[in-house]
Amino acid sequence: MSLISIILTLIVVGVLLWLINSYVPMDGKIKSILNAVVVIAVVVWLLQAFGVLGSLNGIHVS
Repeated sequence: MSLISIILTLIVVGVLLWLINSYVPMDGKIKSILNAVVVIAVVVWLLQAFGVLGSLNGIHVS
């Protein structure tokens, strides 16, 4: 994955999160949870993209 595609993905995720936070009316607690989930998912994705975190294909939740 190229650096440009990673940067573009981060920009798109950031803009979408900003749009949701700005224009979708919801409780502050729900917004906080949504923001935390998105940030954690992006950090895990970045760690996986840069090879710091191994492949998560072997993890199964049953």
